[in-house]
Amino acid sequence: MTTTVEYIRYRIPSDGRKDFEDAYRRAAESLAAAPECIDYELAHCQEEPDRYILRIRWTSVEDHLEGFGRGEHFPAFLSAIRPYVKAIEEMQHYVLTDVAGPGKAAGQEQP
Repeated sequence: MTTTVEYIRYRIPSDGRKDFEDAYRRAAESLAAAPECIDYELAHCQEEPDRYILRIRWTSVEDHLEGFGRGEHFPAFLSAIRPYVKAIEEMQHYVLTDVAGPGKAAGQEQP
């Protein structure tokens, strides 16, 4: 099985951002508990503040769709984010290539 990276792109109006981030804090509990999930992060766009990207690394696309999607953690995840499903602009799975590596600033970044 190949590690899969899922990217979900959202467009959230400014008056909904706090609720959106709070919903993903709740949904993150399900991701953290799911054995199929390697890690996740939600990023907010600086240039276009109404855009967000969620990145989730799964053990495989099959584990995501079959394991998580039909497993015990999915209902709580979906319940938390359900109001934002219509705000999804893209939801795709990607396989990493061998083009990767640290930049000069690696290890120096501040959270």
